[in-house]
Amino acid sequence: MAQKKYYVVWKGRNPGIYQSWPECQKQVNGYKGARFKSFSSKEEAERAYYTQTKTPGTPSKTKRETYIKESISVDAGTHGNPGAVEYRGVYTKDGSILFERKPFSKGTNNMGEFLAIVHALSWQEKQGMKFPVYSDSQTAITWVKKKKANPTLPKDKTTEEIWNAIDWAEKWLQTNAISVSLLKWDTKAWGEIKADYERK
Repeated sequence: MAQKKYYVVWKGRNPGIYQSWPECQKQVNGYKGARFKSFSSKEEAERAYYTQTKTPGTPSKTKRETYIKESISVDAGTHGNPGAVEYRGVYTKDGSILFERKPFSKGTNNMGEFLAIVHALSWQEKQGMKFPVYSDSQTAITWVKKKKANPTLPKDKTTEEIWNAIDWAEKWLQTNAISVSLLKWDTKAWGEIKADYERK
């Protein structure tokens, strides 16, 4: 079975990302100066399209402008680590809040980030949306991709609530496919993630 490819069209009739060669071909065949390329994953294609687009005669985009604006950004806010932890997801383009979770009495930042990403995935599933999801926690992204969280927080009465949420999130991941890209937010290049609680 041939490996699925994604096609980026930077210059063509309708620039964008296409999931088949025939779709791509319609945009570039006979188009003077067409610029396109195939990629083996959707994530690679999205990165290439949004970070490498350059129209002749215009300045290159600065690194700060290279994140995907049509996306969801998530963040967890803690009071101590471990401590009370909450999370939220926002529309990256304008920072408007899409969902938020009241604080768990005790948890860790990575647990909150993990739950925020899974919430973003399940929320989009219900809304029929497919936006990439940004988190500034590589640990949480890794846990989600493995469909298994690995926190060191002991299970006891004070942590029961967040552990129950972790159990729900793992079960959701095991019964649902991850159909969007999970991306690491580059804080150094772009500043704080759009969902940031500003508690640094």
